[in-house]
Amino acid sequence: MPHPAVEAYASVDKITASGRQLEASALFRVARSLQVAQDHWGKDGSEARLSDALKLNQRLWTFFQAELGADDNPLPPELKLHLLKLIEFIDKRIDVSKIVDLSLFPGSINFCVGAARTFRDDLASLPRHVN
Repeated sequence: MPHPAVEAYASVDKITASGRQLEASALFRVARSLQVAQDHWGKDGSEARLSDALKLNQRLWTFFQAELGADDNPLPPELKLHLLKLIEFIDKRIDVSKIVDLSLFPGSINFCVGAARTFRDDLASLPRHVN
């Protein structure tokens, strides 16, 4: 259970964070939950932990997919296309991970963790005025 001070900071952080910061925070949470699921595989609750992490991962990438498809999205069309292809690839990795024992396909989870961390780091490295 998180400490009350941590919860208070998180709620204030959500209120004051830019869209980019919220996205980076969500990517951090997804990467962490996938990593925890992988690290604790085979222990009590591992299947539920993995299922929850994969659902969270899928929801986040679905959100990004919807944002990329929005008419008012300012990204160049070529970049949007590349990102949508990456999201499609991630979706396929999620499906494989749901069906097959994690011990047989650690690369699927590793890829999802790596993708989330890379996006998070890229967002965090952008100048503050870029949202």
